[in-house]
Amino acid sequence: MEFISSTTIVKMKNEVRFVVIGCGRIGKRHIEMIRATKGAVLVATCDLKSTEKLGIESDCAHYTTTKTLFDSVGQIDVVAIATPNGCHAEHALQAIKAGAHPIIEKPMALKSSDAENVLHEALQKGKYVFGVMQNRYSPPSKWLKEVVSSGALGEVYMVHVDCFWNRDERYYRKGDWHGSKSMDGGTLFTQFSHFIDILYWVFGNIFPTHVDLKNFSHKTSIEFEDSGMVHFDIANGGKGSLNYSTSVWDSNLESSMTIIGEKGSIKIAGQYMNEVTHCNIKDYIMPVLDPSNPPNNYGAYKGSAANHIYIYENVMSVLAGDSPITTNALEGLKVVDIIERIYSLGNGD
Repeated sequence: MEFISSTTIVKMKNEVRFVVIGCGRIGKRHIEMIRATKGAVLVATCDLKSTEKLGIESDCAHYTTTKTLFDSVGQIDVVAIATPNGCHAEHALQAIKAGAHPIIEKPMALKSSDAENVLHEALQKGKYVFGVMQNRYSPPSKWLKEVVSSGALGEVYMVHVDCFWNRDERYYRKGDWHGSKSMDGGTLFTQFSHFIDILYWVFGNIFPTHVDLKNFSHKTSIEFEDSGMVHFDIANGGKGSLNYSTSVWDSNLESSMTIIGEKGSIKIAGQYMNEVTHCNIKDYIMPVLDPSNPPNNYGAYKGSAANHIYIYENVMSVLAGDSPITTNALEGLKVVDIIERIYSLGNGD
């Protein structure tokens, strides 16, 4: 498989030893990325299921518990964590205790207190924490960050986000962790935390002022909302809203962001916020952007952009001392904090 890449893989003096915990759909993506990254070596995988049941190539050691994994494998440099959301913090702490840098799939945790524990332990042990927020690497997202940071829009008045996707019985299977409050956490954690991250990354902290949550079409399959409307204030000024749903029939509809500013307006749209559909800014000429990578394809449904290769490039570059982390532990904590505050307000807490 070929990947569109904007940077060069760093040449490492020594190989970097990786482990993957959780070998489901997204875990398999991490395995694939490690194998595609120069200087990276996959030394072990870990999942409750066997490699045969998982359908993965068994070219390294495989363990069915994290205890046997960390007791048996020698040097581990990086642990990629792709387990259910509710296990992320626990497995990150285990990785740090074992002397490894964790790569944590979104979300970093389901509670900000758990994310804080991960951050604290990483600081104590001198370990990096890499967050998987791959939408930052999409050309429209990078461009938006540059435009807003440059001040080209002037004062930002309004930011409006729409995320309308499909997740139905093909996704929520009986006995799986998806849909469970304790392991999944909620639609904002599992489906739309990428877009909360983009809001925070580009505009800074946000403060929800009104939240309305509803479960329309998943009453027998999930323990939380499938749709929501959120109004928020932006710390740096301006107002915002987020409308989201996984009740769209059959397939994803769109993910879009509209920004109204003092000196112009922008809209990024498409199914995965992968194209600029409007740009009208005073004295500004829209550049030609690189094409976006396609979404992660999981058969019956699709996820966010397939940008995991950039995360592994960043990991190798950071460990070589050549660049900062693209999404660090503090940013991962802030995304959890924002979602936690949205749910607290929406549930009347």
